[in-house]
Amino acid sequence: MSEEEPAERDGQNEQTSDKVSRRVFLGTVAAGAMLAQGCGRFPSIVPRDVLGGPGHAPPSERINFGCVGCGGRGRTDIKGFASQNIIALCDVDEERAAKAFKEYPDVPKYKDYREMLAMHPEIDAVMIATPDHTHANIALAAMEAGKHVFVEKPLARSIHEVRLLLKASRKHKVVTQMGIQGHAGEGARLTCEWIWAGAIGPVRELHYYTDRPIWPQGMDWPTEIMPIPRTLDWYNWLGPAPDRPYHASYLPFDWRGWWDYGAGALGDIACHAFDVAFWALDLGMPTRVSAETSPVNAASAPEWSIATMEFPARGDMPPVTLRWHDGGKMIQRPAELEPGRALPDDMGQVIIGEAGKIMADVYCKSPRVIPEQKMRKVLKSKPPKVLPRSPGHYEEFIRAVKGGAPPGANFEFACPMTEAVLLGNLAIRTGKEIRWDAEAMQAEGVPEADQYIKPEFRAGWGL
Repeated sequence: MSEEEPAERDGQNEQTSDKVSRRVFLGTVAAGAMLAQGCGRFPSIVPRDVLGGPGHAPPSERINFGCVGCGGRGRTDIKGFASQNIIALCDVDEERAAKAFKEYPDVPKYKDYREMLAMHPEIDAVMIATPDHTHANIALAAMEAGKHVFVEKPLARSIHEVRLLLKASRKHKVVTQMGIQGHAGEGARLTCEWIWAGAIGPVRELHYYTDRPIWPQGMDWPTEIMPIPRTLDWYNWLGPAPDRPYHASYLPFDWRGWWDYGAGALGDIACHAFDVAFWALDLGMPTRVSAETSPVNAASAPEWSIATMEFPARGDMPPVTLRWHDGGKMIQRPAELEPGRALPDDMGQVIIGEAGKIMADVYCKSPRVIPEQKMRKVLKSKPPKVLPRSPGHYEEFIRAVKGGAPPGANFEFACPMTEAVLLGNLAIRTGKEIRWDAEAMQAEGVPEADQYIKPEFRAGWGL
């Protein structure tokens, strides 16, 4: 991740602020951050009931974290919050979590997040980095207990669950964040500011590609029965998913390809990839989604897919067509890209405006207007830096829990984007064009989509 530049403090921002619409601040650390900058810094000690309400820790205190899902990505997230108090660790797989458990030898360990929450009322925030199918259950339980939540992407595996997460975050007024680390980056902010400054004109097309899946997809359920490893609480791992015998092809990593546990390549990468477009263009919900795929079955995501999403006009912004390519399917090389230059390896995006294009990796770490001659003109024009710069993805969450500005990737921003991603999976799974009625939460004329919009849960795990 590139280092952040300090927030601009010159008069240029003040002169242009009246020209910036609400979308400039959508999904950003905005008003609270500016208040903090205007005061120089927060006071060293502020009572809880003054700074952010009774559920917020003052800046002088460390936050008590309970962490659910401690192997793989979860271990990285724990390191992101290591400056705070890690007071409880939870993972259903002792072997997968062994490294993280060893790093915190004196911290209590659990296999059931419900037991962890019951045993530690002093927890302030819960980090959730489990497989997709258990995100919603854990996050809802944490929010209902008054805990702030950091949830890895995608927020959930179904649209129904996403809606419940957004509703609960509003009801309980807790700090929320989805794990899309690029949202805190300088590249994301520069891309938004270039677009808002008109550097590439009105945007009408978005193109994305990824080498995912890098795990098996396109297969049927295995018929072989395997013994459950002694270090694994298999039925707790299943959580709300249908009852099924253990098989080594499901975990620790390949769960992403199975519909009952993951959301395929689209669910894995699109929340990263679509981030800047949803931020800069205030996309909202697509009204039509369609997909081309390799053969689809009920068990796992296809080996490849190409999804197309149509977003309507928004205020003075024109309609946008978004095209997603995975499984090695590639987008067309931009004509403006000079000979000898290549698109980003493995995963990337191209944002197409009426007056230019922006090329970047999916995390938007190093965006470039193409061709380079156009890039030089954009840099020379010095588009105003209207967005507050981030202290870092994890630092945003910590600051918010201590009473600061909400994280940029909070649920108000992350839930609608996740819903759009999951609409792509509806088109992939049904093989039908999805005409989305967002208010009714219904795919018009495609009743077979209902089972994926609001799936049934295993007994005892309903929401």
